[in-house]
Order: sequence, then structure tokens, then C-alpha cells
Amino acid sequence: MDLFTKAFEYETVKQAKAGGYYPYFIPLDRNEGTEVIYQDKRIIMCGSNNYLGLTTHPKVREAAIEAIKKYGTSCTGSRFLNGNMTMIEDLEKKLAEWVGKEAALVFSTGMQVNLGTISSIVGRNDIVILDKEDHASIVDGAILSGGKIERFRHNDIAHLERVLKSLPEEPGKLLVVDGLFSMEGDIAKLPEIIPLCHKYGVRLMVDDAHGMGVLGGGRGTAAHFGMTEDVDLIMSTFSKSFASIGGFISGKEDVIDYIKHNARSLIFSAAIPPANTATVLAALEIMHDEPERVDQLKKNGEFMKEGYKQLGFDTGNSESPIIPIIIGDDALTFKVWRDLFDNGVFVNPVISPATAPGRQLLRTSYMATHTEPQLVKVLEVFEKVGKENGLI
Repeated sequence: MDLFTKAFEYETVKQAKAGGYYPYFIPLDRNEGTEVIYQDKRIIMCGSNNYLGLTTHPKVREAAIEAIKKYGTSCTGSRFLNGNMTMIEDLEKKLAEWVGKEAALVFSTGMQVNLGTISSIVGRNDIVILDKEDHASIVDGAILSGGKIERFRHNDIAHLERVLKSLPEEPGKLLVVDGLFSMEGDIAKLPEIIPLCHKYGVRLMVDDAHGMGVLGGGRGTAAHFGMTEDVDLIMSTFSKSFASIGGFISGKEDVIDYIKHNARSLIFSAAIPPANTATVLAALEIMHDEPERVDQLKKNGEFMKEGYKQLGFDTGNSESPIIPIIIGDDALTFKVWRDLFDNGVFVNPVISPATAPGRQLLRTSYMATHTEPQLVKVLEVFEKVGKENGLI
């Protein structure tokens, strides 16, 4: 059998494009933060992770430009050998301070953080425990580690304890959860998870890709609950609130140093470019100096959640500016997505297996920089499209 047969017979995408409902890889002409330009048409962006709206902040833009002028475009080498820079280590110190940990380690992408951290810490004789809604990068890191993988039902603490209780005492154990879950906007139950970790001798890692800049005054989920000291490892990306690309892991200095010398995704990848590093430094400074951005983000999220509920939409269990609109059917999800897009609102369709059958949804997310007129317009479009499709 030809290895490429599966590719030649892959018709799903072709059919979706022919039907006019293919929602992925949309080539935007410009991205201005709260609005994007597509084929000369302005569309309100409600599908971005640019939570604090910093991608267009003048200080952030200027920092990236100045970094290129001073350092060039790339280090062209691994941090392990010739690609490390003082500015990256300065960023690591500031990130560790921001999240309340001894040390931090910067990777070139968020995906690499989870791949490298989990696969270097968890060995073949260890066990990694995952929430069933954990991000794919966490799952892939667990698979790459070669350790035994156990999973518990999403945010189901009783099931988690049954899983932990069933595990042998001897192996090392790491529990990894998203802090703020990216699809439905609910938050990991750290006040209930942490006592179980203590009881059963399990280390805890929180992926705060979506929680950083959003929860805990911008410092993440652990800070949101006042439990930073009880979380062993805190991870986040730069591709959300930090307006860049890359990511970091933070924790005890000895643990971070171990990861630094054993994470293959760090050692065998080129270092984060100067412009991206400078962008994160500038974003971190703004987050520190302008805490009102986090407050405004929360207000915008609450305004939209209340608006959707008044219209009659199902917003699931969202506790954040990530607000799902539960549709429950693949074809209808794509149809409603297309109607919203044609009416000037950009959201993200999520179908099975990315979400459970019956939980197909439109993922909407909001920024601190969305204006009230923009948000009102979005609700008006949702009302129109929702009625046309029998959702409300």
C-alpha cells in the first residue's frame, strides 16, 4: 500500500471548502487586535487569545522594532550552545518574580514547554495524571515521556481521588491540569486538587497558557486562588496575553535547572528571537504598570456572558472571558460560524473530537481593548443569527 494513499483519499477538507463552510486557515489581510481585515471587509475579532490587547500596544511594537535594530532577527542557534542571550535570562528572572517562583526557563514555543518539561521530568517508571480536557501539548508531552498515563474526568474531583488512590506508592507522580481551560472557559479546581496532591504524594503542574494575564491580577490561576506556593510548576505561553510567541516553565531552581539540561525541545531548538523576547519584556512591564487592563478584561467578559444568557444561549460553565456558545451538532456549528462570519463576527467553531459529542460549540473570547459598541454589535449579530438558526 502506498503510504500517501490516506492523503490522496482525504476528502473531508475538500468537501468543506466546496460547501463554503471550511473555517480554518483563513488568510487575514490585517490584524488590528479587536478587528481584522478579510478581503477588504472589517470583522470584529472574538476568537483571539490576545486577552489584554497588547499586540498593537505602541510600547510593545516599539520594543520589537528596537530589538531587531540592535540584535538582528535571530540567534540562529540553541540556547544550550550559542543562542543564549542576556535579555532572555533577564526575562526569566522577571517571569519568575511575576508568578512567585524561584526560577523560570524560556522556550521558543509554548508547545515545546510542555513537551520538554513533562518528558524530562516524567520517566518510564513514573506516572502522569491528566484531566481529560487537558491541552494536546500536555497529552503529547505525557506520551513522549514514556511514563504511564492516567486520566480523570474533567474537573471531577471525586474521580480524581479514585484514580490517585488506585496508584502504587513507589512511582513518581505528576498531575498536570490547565489552569483556565481554553474551550469552555472554566477553571481548574485547585483548592480541591491541591489537598489530594499532598495526600497522595503527587507533584502538580498547572498549564496557565490562558490563565496568565487573565486570572489572579494577571499572575495566573494559582494566584487567583492564593495557592502559588502549593503549585510545583507553573507554565504559560507568550502567544496569548504576552503578545508574542514562546513560553516558559517556572518552579524551584533545582527543578528548573534539571529541565534546562534535559528538555530535548529546548536543547535541540533555536533560541527565541530577540524581537519576541523584547515583546514579552514590554508586555510584562505593561501588565505590571496597567493592572486596570485585567479589570477591564473581566468586565468585558461578564458583559458578554450576561448578554448571551439574556438572549437565551447556552454558555456552559464559563468563569472567564472565554465564553462558549454550545451548539451540540457538527453541521449546525459550521453553519452558524459561517453566518456569523458573513455578518462581521469572527469566532472559532469547535467540533468532536476536539470536544465531547453533544458539546460542539462556538468558542468566543474577549479582549480588554474591545469597546462597548463592538461588544453590543456582536450581541446584535448573535441574536440575528441565533434566531435564524433556531438556537434562541
